[in-house]
Amino acid sequence: MANTYKNAMFDLTTTNKTTVYTCPATTTALIKTVQVTNIDTGNIEVEMFATDASNSDAEHELAHVSLSSKTVDNLAKGTIVLEAGDVLKLQAATANKIAGIISILEIDF
Repeated sequence: MANTYKNAMFDLTTTNKTTVYTCPATTTALIKTVQVTNIDTGNIEVEMFATDASNSDAEHELAHVSLSSKTVDNLAKGTIVLEAGDVLKLQAATANKIAGIISILEIDF
């Protein structure tokens, strides 16, 4: 069993739900932080979703924030556990104004 610390950087270039991380096969991922930055001058709504691969790809909303101008927030208020095939997605109300980084610990079996 190997533990690998990773990060996944993202830039939300559309207003569609965007996959920012997919947990690899034979892996459990611990998401420690999902840091989002509003690089715009106005408030922007940001949402975070998880898709559960073991439950017919059921999607659940994990966070919804209104991010003020030029501010940073962590959408993960606690550790998020993803199993193999689970997907983390983000959606912003305005394109090209939200960027960030995800801190991940991947545990391989």
